[in-house]
Amino acid sequence: MIPELKKTSEQKMQKSLEALKADLAKVRTGRAHTGILDHVHVDYYGSPVPITQVANVTLIDARTIGVQPWEKPMVGKVEKAIRDSDLGLNPSTQGEIIRVPMPALTEERRRDLIKVIKHEGENAKVAIRNLRRDAITHLKDALKKKEISEDDERRALDDMQRLTDRYVAEVDRALADKEKDLMAI
Repeated sequence: MIPELKKTSEQKMQKSLEALKADLAKVRTGRAHTGILDHVHVDYYGSPVPITQVANVTLIDARTIGVQPWEKPMVGKVEKAIRDSDLGLNPSTQGEIIRVPMPALTEERRRDLIKVIKHEGENAKVAIRNLRRDAITHLKDALKKKEISEDDERRALDDMQRLTDRYVAEVDRALADKEKDLMAI
């Protein structure tokens, strides 16, 4: 029972860390990358679909993303979806290709983005700590039902704390890397 609990807790903590890394990837630095548009959805015949399902997304150069919809009528809808997203991007259409230039970040905007990533990091830490709390609750219940001994419970609690500390450190490391990336000019 205890090894299974540790395994599921670790898997969930890993998923929390991966979710944080995915969220951090969406926070843009001055450079362009196609992943920025991953969460932008386009109205495709009445259904919201990810932009990657209606268009080819490529890098034109280090500061410009190119989006080429597969269907000509979708050009205007894709451009509008990018403009209306919360990314602060201003796409321009040239024929059937939509160019999305990445504006340079100001110092103030960089500071705002750092606040955003720290908030995301704190949410990830809370999620990891909640997973630890759930595991501890399961261990205490098992002890009450006499399914495990007190020694086993104590060792498992220590293991859960070490696991939590390790994932919180991973979150801190990911935040530090992203902050360094944002402050690089």
